[in-house]
Amino acid sequence: GKRPTTANRERIRRLHVWFSELLDLEMPVIAVVDGPAFGAGFNLAVAADFILATPRAQMCAVFVRIGLVPDLGGLQLLPRIVGLQRAKDLVFSGRTLRPDEAKEMGIVHSIHAPDQLQDAAFSLARRFCNASTLAIGLAKNVLNQSFNLDQRAMAELEAMAQALCMDSAYHKEAVQRFLDKKPALFDWERMNKEESTT
Repeated sequence: GKRPTTANRERIRRLHVWFSELLDLEMPVIAVVDGPAFGAGFNLAVAADFILATPRAQMCAVFVRIGLVPDLGGLQLLPRIVGLQRAKDLVFSGRTLRPDEAKEMGIVHSIHAPDQLQDAAFSLARRFCNASTLAIGLAKNVLNQSFNLDQRAMAELEAMAQALCMDSAYHKEAVQRFLDKKPALFDWERMNKEESTT
């Protein structure tokens, strides 16, 4: 039905309330795509920190096909991931991305067989179990602001985040483990080796 312009505007603004909470969630967010992710579904996936897809995944900023502009953060997120020219290509054309092209553009983190997708997502999530939630949360918070702030403001945010992390129990334990010549609790390369041997 016909809604007044002000109602349409308010509807989109309300979407950004919970969407901003998702973007600012101070932990890794993993999306899985096993089929079409078009329009707001594409933008919802792009809001994640990692997208895992299957070969049958399809992604599309479809809005132009019906005379609309991307909403749900698409106009902000897409250029930050793929660059301005590629974002214009995807937004202006409304063409469908296959997972291999999306991976090449930096949108998709990895591609998995459909029957392995869920296990791959849980495996990736488990990798962060021994990480510092404070360090990752603060790093994500500051990284999310990095395109909007100048170097001086970023330096201040980095200093604040680093001071908080240096005072954390996690950091103190990590330093002690290093001094005691014990392996780090969080070591991505070691996890890669362990996974490749299993």
